[in-house]
Amino acid sequence: MRVGAVDLGTNTTRLLVADVDDGRLDVVVRREEITRLGESVDRRRILLPIAIARVRNVLVDYRREAESLGAERVLAVATSAVRDADNGEAFLGEVEWSYGFTTRLLDGGEEAELMLRGVANDRRLDTGTLVIDIGGGSTELVTPGSDRISWAVSTEAGSVRLTERFLLSDPPAPEELDACAAHVRSLLPDLAVSQAVGVAGTVTTAAAIALRGPQTVHGRQITRDSVAAITEQLASMPLIERERVRGLAPARAPVIVAGLIALREILDRYGLHAIDVSERDLLDGAALAAAELPEPEEGAVPPMAFTCC
Repeated sequence: MRVGAVDLGTNTTRLLVADVDDGRLDVVVRREEITRLGESVDRRRILLPIAIARVRNVLVDYRREAESLGAERVLAVATSAVRDADNGEAFLGEVEWSYGFTTRLLDGGEEAELMLRGVANDRRLDTGTLVIDIGGGSTELVTPGSDRISWAVSTEAGSVRLTERFLLSDPPAPEELDACAAHVRSLLPDLAVSQAVGVAGTVTTAAAIALRGPQTVHGRQITRDSVAAITEQLASMPLIERERVRGLAPARAPVIVAGLIALREILDRYGLHAIDVSERDLLDGAALAAAELPEPEEGAVPPMAFTCC
């Protein structure tokens, strides 16, 4: 079955079209656009009209591509920014009505479960593995059990949220960097793990920079020392210089320092000397969930579909 999945993230809007057969996923196409849906949500608790417009512009293209590739159903999942916004559910209703996607607002536990399902689709996750998902609004820390999640926590250590709270200068001042790192440390619980897998934009970007911009970083590894060195390097640069760093998408440059601080502090906290990189993540888990959806039906307008935008 060919399906589509859309991740309405705090910093990025992503599309995956994939063939799913007997629980295995074969990627047809991946797309990513940095849309900053969560802009100012931490402070204002609403999705801003300009942020919604950026996402809608991308979704027009995603819907067209999913249809042209023959996706039978599309599941759009929303995470931290939409959870936190007072108009989040209204936004999802409008997305469902306008684009024909099935939508699902994930709580932190559901986000962690889908993410772990995506990661585990092409690799074995042994006991003692910590899976780290640094998003724009939140960071999920997950350890797998025999068949699903053994333990998980969702923290407010997302790259967009941390940037808006702490890193206000350009480049960030030393006291801002220290405050950001101290806040991340305060969010990390006691945990005994022996290895780590990292997903999402902060981790894949760190790997791309460390490896000097390879086409794919899936399955590669980066050391804690490399993460620390890249964090120090980028934190010392003004934004205009960060935007020119090889391996770093210019649109991600405003929030990458905060994301790297979170990654460095997590590795330090749990004594991890390296982290494996996976490009399979929440989006892949959402595609697997899309294959389990019932046949699409014509229905009523979702509640509040026209009160959002």
